[in-house]
Amino acid sequence: MTNVTIAIDCMGGDFGPSVIIPAIKKVLLSRQIKASSHQSTPKETLKFLLFGEQQALNKSLQQYKLYEHSNLELIFSKDDVLMTDKPSLALKNKKHSSMRLALEAVRDGRANACVSAGNTGALMAISRFILKMLPGIDRPAIISALPTIENGPVYLLDLGANVECDEDRLTQFAIMGSELCKSIDGITSPKVGLLNVGEEEFKGSELLRRVSQRFEQLDVINYCGFVEANQIFSGNHQVIVTDGFTGNSVLKASEGLSHFLLFKIKQVFQKNIWTRFIGLLAKPVLNLFKDEINPERYNGACLIGLRGIVIKSHGSANIDATVCAIEEAVLQSKQKLPSRITQSLQLASNNQSKQK
Repeated sequence: MTNVTIAIDCMGGDFGPSVIIPAIKKVLLSRQIKASSHQSTPKETLKFLLFGEQQALNKSLQQYKLYEHSNLELIFSKDDVLMTDKPSLALKNKKHSSMRLALEAVRDGRANACVSAGNTGALMAISRFILKMLPGIDRPAIISALPTIENGPVYLLDLGANVECDEDRLTQFAIMGSELCKSIDGITSPKVGLLNVGEEEFKGSELLRRVSQRFEQLDVINYCGFVEANQIFSGNHQVIVTDGFTGNSVLKASEGLSHFLLFKIKQVFQKNIWTRFIGLLAKPVLNLFKDEINPERYNGACLIGLRGIVIKSHGSANIDATVCAIEEAVLQSKQKLPSRITQSLQLASNNQSKQK
């Protein structure tokens, strides 16, 4: 039997408990359905520690008929972290916030992972202070999956935590991203690429060329060279490494493009009576297309490199997107991702020592 406990920062994000509580209910109902249809398989016990303001939590729990549910434990908070709070002030002054209490539950072993849709900078700062870094890691990185044409998702990091990166940090990203892909998708040797302005060895900055040479010497990753931005969604790579400024720009541009495409397609079908009729006939196909490129399907970025599992949900995430973030936390908890990363980093360090 697998026992997993997830700590939830219920006050984070734009909607707080009004989205998080129904998302939790959806996850619990899904587990009940699976358990009833596969009675012969070992059961998975999933529990939640819910951190938030007492009145807001109780109101949502009563609304969705989850009050006093056996799989939920409530821990009430105060002075919660706002989306406008500076990370340093949130770390110093919000010591009883739902975000900090949830992270402390992971640190103390009461929860396997934390999920928060709150202030990204504050979450990063408090996570680093409470959970500490894995041995050999300087700073956490943000990693998330993006859809591809084929062969499943591609994991891109960093997505904004580290605007400037040196050789050591990018090397750490490559090892962590590769290990996450192995554990989550079960790919034995994921292809790792380094984002650059061209695929040729002489392209890009001197830093990227040095990093590429370093990647080639790593036995713990399957490095496949430089990747241009137009190849990110091709499915040719499972992990793509870049600095936080570039990664965040790519992520925001891809989200904007998906919204642009959906808007333009809808606009075209609304031109006249004939296009409306064709749009009605094509609606099932359009819905499938919308689902494929919907960024909410890939909600749940991981703050990778910490001694505990922290999943960052989008601040404006809806119920389905929040479910995705929770399921990501459950999956990474089962795979014990921090331990796997630690082992890979140790192997890389040993190999580097032998080469010297």
